[in-house]
Order: sequence, then structure tokens, then C-alpha cells
Amino acid sequence: MSSIPTTNFFNDVCSFFDHASQFTNHSAGLLDQIKTCNSVYRFRFPIRKGNGVQVIDAWRVEHSHHMSPTKGGIRYSDMVNEDEVMALAALMTYKCAIVNVPFGGAKGGIKINTKNYSVAELENITRRYTVELVKKNFIGPAIDVPAPDYGSGEREMSWIADTYNTMNPGQLDAMGCVTGKPIALHGIHGRREATGRGVALAIRECMNVTEDMKRLGLTPGLINKRVIVQGLGNVGYHTAKYLAELGAIIVGLCEYEGAVYNENGLDLEAVVAHRKEAGTILSFPGAQKEFINSAEGLEQECDILVPAALENQILITNIGRIKAKIIAEAANGPTTPEAAHLFVKNEGIIIPDMYCNAGGVTVSYFEWLKNLSHVAFGRMDKRYEENANSNLVSMVEKMTGMNLTLEQRGLIVKGPSELELVNSGLEETMVRSYHEIREIKMGNKNINDLRTAAFVGAINKVAVSYMNMGIWP
Repeated sequence: MSSIPTTNFFNDVCSFFDHASQFTNHSAGLLDQIKTCNSVYRFRFPIRKGNGVQVIDAWRVEHSHHMSPTKGGIRYSDMVNEDEVMALAALMTYKCAIVNVPFGGAKGGIKINTKNYSVAELENITRRYTVELVKKNFIGPAIDVPAPDYGSGEREMSWIADTYNTMNPGQLDAMGCVTGKPIALHGIHGRREATGRGVALAIRECMNVTEDMKRLGLTPGLINKRVIVQGLGNVGYHTAKYLAELGAIIVGLCEYEGAVYNENGLDLEAVVAHRKEAGTILSFPGAQKEFINSAEGLEQECDILVPAALENQILITNIGRIKAKIIAEAANGPTTPEAAHLFVKNEGIIIPDMYCNAGGVTVSYFEWLKNLSHVAFGRMDKRYEENANSNLVSMVEKMTGMNLTLEQRGLIVKGPSELELVNSGLEETMVRSYHEIREIKMGNKNINDLRTAAFVGAINKVAVSYMNMGIWP
């Protein structure tokens, strides 16, 4: 995958914002407040590595305080820089507004390559990072709530939670200081796969609009649609998995070491198993074509392209060779403004990142609510619903003379588990939000893409919050 510097990423986000703001009626001062990063905390701290000492660069950016707490992941990467963290924090603000999650946007970054550190060293870095955030009041269940991002996961979130809890003894809601935790440490079922599931649901909703698919020359629905996914990390893997379950055909998979393609479809699990054994997706027996240059994998024949890696993957230099009719941005900022403009101009549809990958923050919101309420979803009412449904089924059987099989009765009687409730809430969020965005686009003849419509909706929602503070009339 491309390693192009991201020093203009925040400018790209602001460029999209400025374009959308012309379709709103807010004052220049209010728009500037919404666009600007409120707090940027850059810090350095030393750690022991081997027999020496290494200084680590790190950031935490709180983009908007129109709602509290702020929310956003922590990225572990040697490519992290201040511009990137600011851009990702801004996208989080708009993302939360789009899916109606009551958080301001934030983001964190630690400038390391995790492959160069032992588990003990990574734990030391993570805990020290958390201490620095605590010292400056940049973390807390009512202040700023981190989550996993590129290079981090449940393990790192558990270290953060434990460190925060240690430094705040007796705080009742301490475990709500971070989301994406393991289930055993007050995490929530469905969080790990939430972003990928949300991407698949976003694509499904887009594909189900007959009018839009007719314009692209596609039949509605996901059945037999050809998909290329870039990135086999948590998001890319689960996106491909759920799209395949919904009837799509995964024809291409791209990773940093190269790409594989088969017009008849690739077996996702077989590719993952091959990569685990061989250390690469190349030389996969089921591939018709393979490319050492991963970028070439994006340019193969498909209906839907899903960039699920890093930003700046689809550029003005390669957009003309992209054959997909739909780009679903599972990653943050994978398409530059110039490339996006040209793709839309040529009648393509881009499902924008700040909506498309919002499944993660949506389920993080559910986890945060669970931590504040101190009770798992479904625990209070699952058995009650099952007993009530069982009584209803028994009454219907008695009145009609019909007798259901045990399997049929089980399907009707069953009460929802936490995972089922989480997935239901995620689906409702993604479905409702997509149609909110599309309605904004269809309601303004001067808006010709979903990203601009999503920004307009987000700007309006954030503006209302600020106006309710009494600062603007």
C-alpha cells in the first residue's frame, strides 16, 4: 500500500468542509469554530528499550467540545504525525454527528512501529501514554474516551483502562474511560467486528436504492456484485466476510505486500490461512492474477472497491484506472478531494468514510453506555421476554389446535442476547443515517455527492449544539 506522506490530510478534510459549508446558512465565525481543532496536545516521554532509553512522540487532539465526552481511537504507527491526528479527530466529530452519537471528535497517535517492540515495551508505552493523558485531563468517561485504531486493539485498551482505574481509585465509572476493551474487562459483544459490519451494511443500503443503481447500470442488491477489498486487518477482513454472507463475490484482496485477484471469486478464509502460513497473500493457489505492486490490485475489474487500509490510497494519478462504480471508504481519508471530484463527475458513487466506517464508534457508544449503567444489554429483560413469548405461543396453540415443533417454538420464544441487540442497534443506525444523507443530497440539486451531503448534515447538527450554548444567535 502507498506510503505517501499525509501532511495535507487535515487540509483535505477542511477542503471537503469548505465545499459543503456553502450549502448551509451559518455565519463564518460559527463555521470556523466547527472546523477548528479545539485542543492539540503534543508530548514526548522516555521509555527503557534494551539497555538504553528511547523518547516517544505522541499526540491527543480534541477537535470539538460541542458535546462531551470527546471520542476517538489511538493510532500506533511510525507514520503518525500531528496533521494526521488533527484530520482524524475532525472526521470523528462529523462521523459522530452523522450517526447521531452524542460525542465530540478526538484522536490519538503514538509514533512507533509496533513490530519493533516487545509486548512488555508496548505495555510500558501504552501505560505511560495514559498517565500523560491523565495528568493533562485528556482522558475520562466524561472527558475524552479513546478506542482502538490502526495498530492497537483490545489488549492496549485493557492497559489503558487499568492504568486509568489505578490513578482514579474509587471512581465508579472508571471503566468507561475507554472502549474496545475485552469482554472480560467490561467490553461489549460485537465491538471487534462492528466497523466491518457497518461498512457492509452501508454498502447494502446504497446497493438497495433502485434509482441509483439504474443510473450506474447495476441491478439492485449485493447478490453477485464483484468486490475488491484493500486491507486484511480487522476492518477489511470483517467487511469482506459480511459482504460475502450478503451475496457479494470477493474478487480481489490487496495488502501491503501485494494483491491477488480471481474474477470468479476468492475464498476469504483460505486467503487469510495462506497469508498466516506463508507470511504473504502472494502465491495463493486460488488466484488467477497477482500483483507485487498492491496499487495495481485496486485497478482490476469490479463493481465495488473497498479501501480499508490507510489514507491517500486513491489519488488523482490512479483514479482514472479505477474500474469500480462504487467506492466504499472503510478507511479514513482513502480518497483525495481531487480524485473524489473526478470519480463523482464520471458518475461514480463514493460512500464517504465518515459515514461508511461509523460502525465502530456506534458500538463504542453502546459499550460506553453499558459501562455507565453497569449492566449488560439484555440481562434485565431477556428471560422476561422469553417467558412472555412462551405464554403467548402456548395460548395461540391452545386456541388454534396447532402444535409448533421445538425448533419453531425456540425461534419465536427466544429473547435477544447482547450481541443481537448490539447488531440490531448498529443496523438501525447505518440504515437510518444513509437515508438521512441521501435525502439531503436529493433535496438540493447543487449537491451531487454523498460526502458533501454528509458534511452538510454534520455541520448543521454541530451548529445546533453550539447555538444551544448561547454563544451564537
